[in-house]
Amino acid sequence: MKVRLESATCEGFGTCANHAPNLFELDEWGYAILKHDGQVPAGEESLAKRAIIDCPVHAIITTEE
Repeated sequence: MKVRLESATCEGFGTCANHAPNLFELDEWGYAILKHDGQVPAGEESLAKRAIIDCPVHAIITTEE
């Protein structure tokens, strides 16, 4: 599973980093940064899906790969 982060859409709520800390981190201003080039670590697909669902501005998108 791979995801894409729309950085321009992110408003810094931080729910993605709370749900999937191995996939997202927050910068010094609280905005999300995608780790691992968007490749979801093995076994953490459910955490990534929760981050996608709970993003209030829908800044995370699943890609086909």
